Amino acid sequence: MISYQIEVEISLKKYQSILEESGLGRRRPMEDLNLLERMISGSNLLTTERVEGQLVGLLRGLSDFCYRSFIADLAVFQTHQHQGIGRQLLKMAGNQAPGARLILFSVEEALSFYQKLGFHLHERCYQLKAGEELL
Repeated sequence: MISYQIEVEISLKKYQSILEESGLGRRRPMEDLNLLERMISGSNLLTTERVEGQLVGLLRGLSDFCYRSFIADLAVFQTHQHQGIGRQLLKMAGNQAPGARLILFSVEEALSFYQKLGFHLHERCYQLKAGEELL
C-alpha cells in the first residue's frame, strides 16, 4: 500500500535513512547528528511517501504558508526514483501553501527534472555560506 502524508515530525533515524538511500546524504553533514536533528526539527513543511509503512520519499522545507515555501530536501530512495514520487511530494507541498512560490536549490543532476516540472531558473539568487563573513 502506498500512502502520501503531511508530517508534523520525522525521527532522526528515518531522516538519516532517507538521506542515505536517496543519495542526498553525500551532500549533507551526515557525521553531525546534532545538526541533522536541528535541520529536521526546525522544518515546518514535511511531506512523505511510504510503501507498506516504509518511508521512501521525503520533502523537507520551510514555509510561511502564504508567500514563500523553501524546499530544503527532496529525497526519494534510489530504488523508487522515476516513479513520480518527487512530483507528488512537491504537489503536496504546494497544496499546503496555495499561492506561495516554491523555491529550491538543485544539484546539477536534477536540473532537467525540475525544468520538466515547470520550475524556472532564477538568476538573482544569492547565498552567504556558513563561515563566510557578512561585509
